[in-house]
Formats: sequence, structure tokens, C-alpha cells
Amino acid sequence: MYQTTYHRASSVDEAASLFGKSSEAKFLSGGQTLLPVMKQRLASPSDVIDLGKIKDMIGIEAAGDTLTIKAATPHYDVATSDAAKKAIPALAYLASLIGDPAVRYRGTIGGSLANNDPAADYPAATLALGATVKTNKRSISAEDFFKGLFTTALEDGEIITAVSFPVPGKAGYAKFPHPASRFALTGVFVAQTKSGDVRVAATGASQSGVVRIPAIEAALKANWSPSAIDSVTISASGLLSDIHGTSEYRANLIKVMAQRAVAAAG
Repeated sequence: MYQTTYHRASSVDEAASLFGKSSEAKFLSGGQTLLPVMKQRLASPSDVIDLGKIKDMIGIEAAGDTLTIKAATPHYDVATSDAAKKAIPALAYLASLIGDPAVRYRGTIGGSLANNDPAADYPAATLALGATVKTNKRSISAEDFFKGLFTTALEDGEIITAVSFPVPGKAGYAKFPHPASRFALTGVFVAQTKSGDVRVAATGASQSGVVRIPAIEAALKANWSPSAIDSVTISASGLLSDIHGTSEYRANLIKVMAQRAVAAAG
């Protein structure tokens, strides 16, 4: 690893101040992405600013029709949270599928969303549930947050502090995981709002990262059942094709995972 200066911030304001004083700083949350790329010498920040011990960035709160997960909350905490299981069981289930136990104990929701890996799980839930990403500067709707592979609306030095999820009427998640990394070869999150609207988002399948699937949304809005997806045609255009599967294979996985997610949602 290259020489770097480590800082453990005690507040969001301190973290932002440290970033502003550094020449090429990086924020560290769970470290599941930044530390490996530093070890591989693919990143060489002048300063690493650790957000993981900021108390105001850890915790889960349910109030009314909103579940708020603070950005430095580990995946394990979401997966085992009674509040999350009661408000949005599918979100707690999603968190339980991320990586392995070591990853779940260290990785955080804020780090996952800021990195926006095209095969990560949380982006699918964030987009399908119509969540709001809150930062130290503003609130960003999920529709505006994701900008493409490893790209988000975050500005330089902006820190995710929490994510607020509207509690849906029904929701489900299913993914076909890579057998080694547990990232999603394709994962689909389905949500039916309490007003009857339907949102469906897929991760791991598209060349542009997480995307909504309008054809399945329309089918489920007309008939919320796995069988409603049988007649849906998913185009392979724009989908990933690699050693793990062709674009046609992923198009089929979108349908299959969507059907399993609907079945799980009930």
C-alpha cells in the first residue's frame, strides 16, 4: 500500500473538514471496497477518513411509514434488526444475503450506495422502494442518485448520512448470486406501494448498473402474481454479457428472479 494518513472522525462535520484540508482524501466506511483497491495499488489516497465510529451515523429507526437506516450501519445490523424486519422484511432479508459473515459485519449501507457497484444488492432496494439518500448537504431521490457504473450524484466530499425507505404494502427480493463473491449475477427487488403503485429494480444485469424494469412493473400493477410475469418479454439489449452469463441469460434471470421476489412478497 502507498503511504497514507489515517483519520478517525468523531462527527460528520469533522470528517467534512478533514476532507477539505486534504489533497486527495477518501472516506472509509466499512472498507470492503477501498481497502482492497488500496492493497492492489489501484487507489492511493493522501488521507483516509474513517466514518465508521461516528455515533450519529449508526442505527436504524422506524417512524410512521418510514424506515431510516443510518449510513454507517453494518449489513448484519440491518439483517437482524427487529425494526427492519417489521417495517420492510424484504430489506432485512436482502441484507442477510450480502457477501459472507465477515462482509456483513464490516460492510455498511452508506459505503455500498456510495460505491454503487453494478452487482450490489442495496441499490436495487433503494431504487425499487423509492428511497431518499440523505447527505451532509442535501436529500437525493433514488431516481436521481444512481448515474451509472460506480457513479452517483454525490459531489466531491459529500457524505451519505442516512437512507430513508418508505414502508411498502408488499416487497420481495430474490437474487442469483455469484458462487464465490455472493454479488448478484442478477437480483430483482419488487415493491408494491400502499397506494397500489409497483416498482421493480434489477441489479447485476445491466451495463448501466441498477435499473428499473417497466415491463414487469406494468404486468404486476395489472396482476400482482408470479404468473403475470410469464408473458413479459425482457430485451437482452443493454444487458451484461460476460464469462458468467450472456445477456440473454441475464434477461431470463430478471424474469425468474422477479417471479421469486413476488412469491416471497406474498
